[in-house]
Amino acid sequence: MYILNENIKKLDRIFDQHKRAGYLRLDLNENPVGLPEEFIKKVLGTIDQEFVSQYPETLEFTECLAKYLGVEISNINLVNGSSEGIRNIIQAYTSENGKIVGVTPTYAMFEVYCKMYNRNFIPVKYTEDLKMPIENILKEMTDDVQLLIIVNPNNPVGNVYSKEEMEIIINKAKENEITVLIDEAYIDFDPKTFINFALENENIFVTRTFSKLFSLAGCRLGYVIGWPEGIKMIQKLCTPHNVNAFSMKFAQAIIETPGMVDELRKKQLDGKQYLIKMLEENQYEFNAGGGNFIFIKPKTNASDIVKKMKDIKQILIKQYSGIGVLGNCLRVTTGEKSAMEKFVQALLELDK
Repeated sequence: MYILNENIKKLDRIFDQHKRAGYLRLDLNENPVGLPEEFIKKVLGTIDQEFVSQYPETLEFTECLAKYLGVEISNINLVNGSSEGIRNIIQAYTSENGKIVGVTPTYAMFEVYCKMYNRNFIPVKYTEDLKMPIENILKEMTDDVQLLIIVNPNNPVGNVYSKEEMEIIINKAKENEITVLIDEAYIDFDPKTFINFALENENIFVTRTFSKLFSLAGCRLGYVIGWPEGIKMIQKLCTPHNVNAFSMKFAQAIIETPGMVDELRKKQLDGKQYLIKMLEENQYEFNAGGGNFIFIKPKTNASDIVKKMKDIKQILIKQYSGIGVLGNCLRVTTGEKSAMEKFVQALLELDK
């Protein structure tokens, strides 16, 4: 008898098939400029026939990453982008019809996975001034909740949590036996990490990606940090050889190149500060928290600006609606100064 899972049948997904080559990519929070070309050529020059033809081996890179993070390899699960880690945690640590609490708006895949696996997502909405009082989160953390998802910094709003706030949240989670997933995809842009909570406690995970600061979105690599027994459980859900050899080689080369991570971070933050300065000088309303993205309220129509940016200036940005006091606004990926200069010039020409 043929069957189709009803959860999948009802699931709405958007699969992006647009060609983005040749555009300035400020729509998906990638590094719009990317890694230095000479660095890419150097890494590719180390690849031979055997490297391509054999299954990827993860031990060397896991040891490299563990040293970089100051953890044990037993605390790490490598995944095909942090989205795979998020999916595995939801599968392993929640049940059919289980309650999952998370803020909104946020990374769309949290709710997608809830619908995919028939979980109940309990949204905690931001205030009109785009704040997230932890009292609003705590109120939803009842003893029938199975998982809490905290994003730090959150995409697309950019808020970050203090250590004191996180301690209160974690204590409430322990009290009600709620597993906690802390997504730190954008931690390199605002390094107030809560990785120690995942190392010192059970039922707390941190997910991270190499797609943002490390500029490896095309390679699909991420990892989960947690207590060893928890890591073993989510590893069971990974497909064999789930991370590819190219992604690990590039990530290891970035980590082991002296000063490279710091230089990537400096370029990103300098570009973001330049954009903030120009927005202030031109009297724009905007929201710039942690992360490599900014909400901007245009002076004209947001959807028109998005279209003109693409058609006239070959720049890709996104539109969001209902974003508190900003209303319908633009979300723009930040990057190094050269990319931000091109965007600002286009914005000032089109938004009038």
